[in-house]
Amino acid sequence: MQNIAILAGHIGKDPETRFTQDQTRITTFTLATSRPRYASGKVLLDRDGRRVQDTEWHRITTFNGLASTVGSHCGKGMKVMVRGRIHYTKWTDDAGIDRYGCEIIAETVDFLSRAQKTEAGTDQPGEDDDIPY
Repeated sequence: MQNIAILAGHIGKDPETRFTQDQTRITTFTLATSRPRYASGKVLLDRDGRRVQDTEWHRITTFNGLASTVGSHCGKGMKVMVRGRIHYTKWTDDAGIDRYGCEIIAETVDFLSRAQKTEAGTDQPGEDDDIPY
């Protein structure tokens, strides 16, 4: 049995990088994926005839070389495909309550779009970044 996750979506905000005590680089980002909403077995449309979409947010974690690449070349709004594994964590907060979390530990991140440079030099998503279904 294998634990495999493949997600394609848009990066929610610029990736954040940190280092562990032994200098392992960790870069994290959120990824938005969307799917059409169904009613009575048909895709639900809004008043303008566009599909109604449900969006889910995923926490993505990368390590070492991949973390460096993602931290250097990815930005908010970029479309990427992530391949990795689902990882669950449990911890106890300061109040003694058990907390749970879920993240995707990425093994590969493929760039499906490029961030566009604005006049100010910051990265912005491209206009053609809709995810096809």
